[in-house]
Amino acid sequence: AEARPRKVIEDPYETAAKTASGVVASGAGKTGGLYMPPYKLAQMMSGVDDKASAQYQRMTWEALKKAINGLVNKVNVSNIKAIVVDLLKQNVIRGRALLVRSLMKAQGASPNFSRIYAALLAVINTKMPEIGELLVKRAVNQFNRAYRRHDKVVCNGVVKLIAALVNQQLVHELLALQLCILLLETPTDDSVETVVTFVTECGAALAEVSPQALNSIFERLRSILHEGAIDKRVQYMIEGLYAVRKSNFADYPAVLPELDLVEAEDQITHEVSLDEQLDLEETLDYFTFDPDFEANEAAYVRVRREILGDDSDSESGDDDDDDDDDDD
Repeated sequence: AEARPRKVIEDPYETAAKTASGVVASGAGKTGGLYMPPYKLAQMMSGVDDKASAQYQRMTWEALKKAINGLVNKVNVSNIKAIVVDLLKQNVIRGRALLVRSLMKAQGASPNFSRIYAALLAVINTKMPEIGELLVKRAVNQFNRAYRRHDKVVCNGVVKLIAALVNQQLVHELLALQLCILLLETPTDDSVETVVTFVTECGAALAEVSPQALNSIFERLRSILHEGAIDKRVQYMIEGLYAVRKSNFADYPAVLPELDLVEAEDQITHEVSLDEQLDLEETLDYFTFDPDFEANEAAYVRVRREILGDDSDSESGDDDDDDDDDDD
């Protein structure tokens, strides 16, 4: 019998290395998307002589994505200030879409942490408002898509994010009013429940910056309650929201003291409408070759030093955990 040729089994780390460097397309084969430890990637990068090559740029892109995902995934109330510093040590101008996607993915998985993610973004927004603006646009787009698809779970999750952005003054309160008007125009059990969730989260902020708008929302909810066309469960939710309002949103402050990291006069508020055409800058989600890579990296080093000081050149060392995506 003819001997079968022996199957060559490639080292999975070698395959992953080829993926990171662009030799193998991302997702090709069973090992194409294999997780690579940061030290392996760092070893590969140190072995590349041409720092302006597409191979090296792709490696730095993968390293940047891993670092950003790892930092976002570990942020909490107690370490948020340190995480902000470590994020700013990364080139978040180049990776602004990576940061926005990571924040939105983490928020979608844990909507109850929306206030933490919004507080983190609020600090970065004071230095790099283009990052805050991009997340606001994508959050609005996500809401619009979920609303058109009648996706209650996504709707309720993203309105918590938008409410947290309103609380941090990242987005103008007119967006909050627009959202409520849209949801209550033709009320259903789901749309009214979403409004109750939203107003519970950002009612304290609206009461301070736009009390008339908040009053109009509650008047509309009162008329819906009197019409009696919605489910009893949702009616009870409206009554519960009135009780929350009567207590001046005591259990739902706009910003928790430990997340109040930005002075009001330093914040940059973005004005985005529900019905405007939004540039989501989706090309920024993927690796692209930069002919001016070295100059742009040096420019970010100067920006970083201006924000953090001259001692910011030391690496954070916090990029060992990540939630790796399979996109370039």
